[in-house]
Amino acid sequence: MGRKSIQELQAGYADHSFTPLEITKHYLKRIKCMDPELNTYITVAKQRAVKEARMAEAKENAGEQTGLLYGIPLSYKDNIDTKGIRTTYGSSIDANHVPDKNAAIVQRLYREDSILLGKNNMHEYALGVTSNNPHYGPVHNPWNPEYTPGGSSGGSGAAVAADLAVASVGTDTGGSVRIPAASCGVVGLKPTYGKVPAKGVFNVSWTLDHVGPLTANMTDMAILAGAMAKQSYLPYLKQDIRGLRIGVPTSYFNEHIEAETYALYVKSLEALEALGAILIDTDVSFVAGNADVSLTIAASEAGYVHKSRMECCLSQYGADARAFLESSRDITALQYIEALKMKEFYMKKFDQLFRENIDVLATPTIPIPARKIGVDEVQIGSYKESIFDAMTRYTGIFNMAELPALSIPNGLTSEGLPVGLQLVAARCREDLLIRAGYAYEQDQLQDFYRLRDEICAGY
Repeated sequence: MGRKSIQELQAGYADHSFTPLEITKHYLKRIKCMDPELNTYITVAKQRAVKEARMAEAKENAGEQTGLLYGIPLSYKDNIDTKGIRTTYGSSIDANHVPDKNAAIVQRLYREDSILLGKNNMHEYALGVTSNNPHYGPVHNPWNPEYTPGGSSGGSGAAVAADLAVASVGTDTGGSVRIPAASCGVVGLKPTYGKVPAKGVFNVSWTLDHVGPLTANMTDMAILAGAMAKQSYLPYLKQDIRGLRIGVPTSYFNEHIEAETYALYVKSLEALEALGAILIDTDVSFVAGNADVSLTIAASEAGYVHKSRMECCLSQYGADARAFLESSRDITALQYIEALKMKEFYMKKFDQLFRENIDVLATPTIPIPARKIGVDEVQIGSYKESIFDAMTRYTGIFNMAELPALSIPNGLTSEGLPVGLQLVAARCREDLLIRAGYAYEQDQLQDFYRLRDEICAGY
């Protein structure tokens, strides 16, 4: 059985070509066969998945109304609480943690009759971008297992690319849904801040954290994102984007970027223009220096969240997570407040930009493709920086601005690694991202998807 979209599964259930239990067992078999190489899961919830599949079938057989995600096998990043299922937050400190409640988003999707396959591997406590986990082992990119899948929702991105889950739910503090989406050749959405409930998610930063979906295509994205936000995005799956005003940044997002990645970005802009979008040069120079602001907020709040764990268990953290948390001790209250004030400034500037000039902003998602596991530093020409700084450079600003941001694949480098196109809209305008992403996908990505399924999923 090849990869099936959510709509294809729904159609198959409707005409009794297969059942939720059969599909669930199919995915559990794939995970057992393929995941030892990719390490996308920390915990596989086999018994719960089978139980939920049978419950869904019983509901349908009894003639009861079934939910929007009836029989759809999902995975969750392991910092999202799942009742009765081990939730480690990617750390040995919480290795035996079993929540007594579902996170709000898990409960919401459970009520839509989805099926929980398991908990995805991740960067420890979501404090990094490689998913090179010192406690549970690194997640491997299904395009090339020597490379990272990005992070911190790396297990989610890799699982969707390899068809080890129909879709996954991750979290995003500075790019942690969009970075793995770009690195693994799938679609990832950071919704508007607060649009999807975050209760029951272990925080990095309550100011910056978002919960978002990763899917194999835009139709699945519209369905899952709609279920997560409790609204319908299906009406926006349209190929007509004539007249859509797309902002093209004249600075920052075209700086310190690898040549192949930039060429793919330019090509994607040309494709959008050919579809009838209007490209508008856009001044975003006001975002300069935003990375330091984001880091101040995230480190300050993470230090508070981890205060008790740091007091008792600091030596149990991996080196990079420990260094990140220890940096919080050097941040003053004044610096934290100043960073929050800058966040307000970014929000106002982007609000004005979308109100007066453009509908959607288009940027590269990341300035580089994935790097090999263990690589901590990157060099682009004469410019050298940490892999964390590189991977979050184009994404973190939109967490501070609270804007919805979509990453969609836009091609492969000569090394056969994917990168992404990031589309951003005004707050609560996910509909524009669904519309633009779908039009781009239908025009540009059918061959890419076939190649992805052949290489990553073995179909």
